Amino acid sequence: MTWLADTRTSYDTVAVQYSDQVRNSPTENPYVRSTLALFADLVSGGPVADVGCGPGHVTAHLRKLGLDAFGIDLSPGMVDVARREYPDTRFAIGSMTDLPLADASLGGLITWWSLIHVPAEELPGVFAHFRRVLRPGGTLLVGFHEGDRINRKTQGYGGLPMNVHVHLHPVARMRTWLTAAGFAVESETVLTPADKAPAAIVFAR
Repeated sequence: MTWLADTRTSYDTVAVQYSDQVRNSPTENPYVRSTLALFADLVSGGPVADVGCGPGHVTAHLRKLGLDAFGIDLSPGMVDVARREYPDTRFAIGSMTDLPLADASLGGLITWWSLIHVPAEELPGVFAHFRRVLRPGGTLLVGFHEGDRINRKTQGYGGLPMNVHVHLHPVARMRTWLTAAGFAVESETVLTPADKAPAAIVFAR
C-alpha cells in the first residue's frame, strides 16, 4: 500500500527530531497525564501493546505506571530510536493493518494518535485486529484528531520532508467503527486547545 510506504519513509526521516519534540509530552499535559493514569487503572492484567508507539515515550510512561507495556511501530527508524532511548523496554517493527500478535493475548491496547495516517476504508480492518488480540474485557484507548477532513503533510519535525495524509474524524464516526468491530465504548472526551485541532480520546472494551 502506497500510504503505508509513505508513512514508514516519512517517520524514518523525522524519527530523531520527533523524539526530541514529544519526549516529555506524557507528563506535560495534565489531561494526557490523567488519561494515561486512568488507562493504567482500567487494565486488569496482562501485557499492553502501544500500537504506533513512535519513539516509545508513551510506552515508557505506561511502564512507569506499572503496566507490562511494549511498543510496535511501522517505522524502523522510530523503533531504533525507541530502543536506544528505552533499552529496558520491548519494541518491534509491525503494522496495525496486520498486527503480529496472537489472538486474545493482550490485557490492553493503546493507539495514541497513530491512527491519523490510516485511510478511513482501512480502519474497520485495523479495529478488527485490535478486537482479535485483546482478551475479553480488555481495555482499548484511542487518541486521534477530531474533525471531518484530510490534510496533507509535506514538511515535518525539524523542517524535514514528509509525505503523509492526516485524517480527522468525528467522534461519532469513530464510535460507529468501534461498535461494528465488537467494542463497547465507555467514554468519549474532546479536548479543545486554542492553538491545535480538537483532540478526541475514547475508551472502549
